Amino acid sequence: MKKCLAIITARGGSKRIPRKNIKDFLGSPIIKYSIDAALGAGCFDEVMVSTDDEEIATIAKNFGANIPFMRSVDASNDHATTAEVILEVLDSYKKIGIEFEYFCCIYPTAPFITAEKLKTAYEMLVNSGAKSLVPIVSFSFPILRSFKIEEGLVKMNWPEYMTTRSQDLPAAYHDCGQFYFLKTDVFLQEKKMYTDLTIPYNMPESEVQDIDNEEDWKIAEIKYTFLKEKIKK
Repeated sequence: MKKCLAIITARGGSKRIPRKNIKDFLGSPIIKYSIDAALGAGCFDEVMVSTDDEEIATIAKNFGANIPFMRSVDASNDHATTAEVILEVLDSYKKIGIEFEYFCCIYPTAPFITAEKLKTAYEMLVNSGAKSLVPIVSFSFPILRSFKIEEGLVKMNWPEYMTTRSQDLPAAYHDCGQFYFLKTDVFLQEKKMYTDLTIPYNMPESEVQDIDNEEDWKIAEIKYTFLKEKIKK
């Protein structure tokens, strides 16, 4: 059994940003950042891209990723979940006699992932004895002070915290949407990206950005440029 597999999920049918997974991000197809990080991490026996798209497959191969098989039609539609895609990949490897103790699902539009982060995350998971790891980031404002709209009026979700100081409220976190590390046998049993023994990898807000539309894309480029300039200083 091999130790660890990197699975970069990159289907061709993105809707909100056409050809999103290979769109130019500051001079390179955005998928290159995920591939480079995985190849440089030094903790993967194999770095593969799961795609249904021949152009994505060609670009991924050019950057050093493997495409041992193409993604099926069933795992490429708008309703296919990440877990379903991963299950298909692991099953396809098993059919050719290859199994992995751990795997990392990496999204192709996550330029803030680095080799160092992946290596650290892998070591954290292995050394902790946990079943899975997920990168998280804190909400920039306490969600217990959040609003909802009812019949056109602003209401508090939790009015009991109306006068509580922000600094006195517990922090809340959300998934960064960048990568997930899991023990393969646990995932095959539970078939979900979070387990009952998931440890966090805390990320700063400056290194996290959902990219769902063109405005998100521009914000991500600004953040990425800022971080690169910061590193140079």
